[in-house]
Amino acid sequence: MIHKQTQYYLRHLKSDIPAGIVVFLVALPLCLGIALASGAPLFAGLIGGLIGGLIVSWLSGSQLAVTGPAAGLTVIVFNAIETLGGFQGLLVACILAGIMQLVLGYLRAGIIGAFFPSAVIEGMLAAIGLILIIKQIPHATGYHTSYEGDESYMKETAESSFIEFFDAFRGISPGSVIISAVALLLLILWGTAAFKRQKYLKLIPGPLVAVVWGIAYNLLSLQFAPNWAVSSQHLVNLPVSGQPLDFFNNFALPNASYLAHLSNPQVYVVAVTIAIIASLETLLSLEATDKLDPLKRLAPTNRELKAQGVGNIVSGLLGGLPMTAVIVRSAANINAGGQTRVSCFTHGVFLLLSVMFFAHYLNTIPLACLAAILLHTGYKLANPSLFKKFYQKGMSQFLPFVITVLAILVTDLLKGMAIGMVIGLFFVIKANYHAAISLTQDDAHYLLAFNKDVSFLNKALLRKFILSIPANSRVTIDASKANFIDHDILEVIESFMATAPDDNIIVETIALHGKASVKKHEPIVVINPRA
Repeated sequence: MIHKQTQYYLRHLKSDIPAGIVVFLVALPLCLGIALASGAPLFAGLIGGLIGGLIVSWLSGSQLAVTGPAAGLTVIVFNAIETLGGFQGLLVACILAGIMQLVLGYLRAGIIGAFFPSAVIEGMLAAIGLILIIKQIPHATGYHTSYEGDESYMKETAESSFIEFFDAFRGISPGSVIISAVALLLLILWGTAAFKRQKYLKLIPGPLVAVVWGIAYNLLSLQFAPNWAVSSQHLVNLPVSGQPLDFFNNFALPNASYLAHLSNPQVYVVAVTIAIIASLETLLSLEATDKLDPLKRLAPTNRELKAQGVGNIVSGLLGGLPMTAVIVRSAANINAGGQTRVSCFTHGVFLLLSVMFFAHYLNTIPLACLAAILLHTGYKLANPSLFKKFYQKGMSQFLPFVITVLAILVTDLLKGMAIGMVIGLFFVIKANYHAAISLTQDDAHYLLAFNKDVSFLNKALLRKFILSIPANSRVTIDASKANFIDHDILEVIESFMATAPDDNIIVETIALHGKASVKKHEPIVVINPRA
């Protein structure tokens, strides 16, 4: 079994390693930006990314989900550091949150992920695609310099994001625009059939070409046309260590003072908050990643909760930020051609190597070419054809999809998903309401059929159908397709059968008796469907 798994991973190395490099390039500034926005040490963001790549990737049941510090936890972390009197209190809360996630995994709480309607998940993906476009255009024009909150709208208002979006066009940097425009063109060309047919070109992922282009352009501009170059504030800004071993000095290992925080009730409040939000974001990201997976693999949700729990425990012990599965990085992974968990592991390896050996060189990468990669990913997630597809499916699918998109754009990820779930649930109930019971007429004969299991939600519809049956009729109640009939439904049927003779209505039942006790009233004919 192990040998077969090894062969499977080796077979996909040519796709996974380049995809891992792309995810690393996208994740690097995001880890730093999220740490900055959280009021935590910059290195804490990198530790979270390292653990997500090196450890969680192998514990997770998903082949393509990428784990790391998430923008959705930024405000929670920022407030926790203030509330708990320092970063160390947050680390204790992170460890406790990880333990809670482990417990949730063993309690099989991951089943919650199975109750997200497909239209709502697709709406979330489309909304994230639009968010990426809105948030990355400022980077592409060279206006905005920080990466915090660039993966979601969590607690960052839609209004401020749109203001930045429009302000970006008033503060254009020519160098950034050229880099991002050409990088975007390269990504589009690399995805065309003509380029895919080229034997050697298809081995090189488009995002890597975009990054190489950005570095080359900026280095040449600095030498020959400085006015067209990108300034240092628009480049990746990774902390540079003097010696490779200096890397290990950045870990905040646990000590005796950790125990003091355990007596603070606020630590447990923060831990529960992190555990709930991180678990929900992870389950949502996992469902969305399964939707995007070209091979349509299904990841075990309970295993994912356990993996995230272990990740957060280790992150807290080493001085890292809390983490979740992150859909933006997972989408970038899939978009770059990732096939197995090796791509996520590779992104962790390159994060480690970059901090230890290559920080100086990585700081030459313009943010504009990374913005182009995310813009391309955003377009794929929010492709106009997706909106057309859901419109063609009908309002019961289109409305939950569109409302989820709009709700996420004007609120945040979790609130938007909650609104989408309510709308989706309404249409599910509505569909079941009409599909569970049907009434058909053939002259004076009526067929009242229970097409599937019938619950109390169908009580009003059943009464409506019964009241529409005129006197002097013959009615067949066919329950052969229903395995379960709610007691409230049976009471309505009993009442109808008791009063039917008064209106000279003859009632026949098929497979109704035996599901529950229904009193017999003449004239009634009981039909055995097996006879």
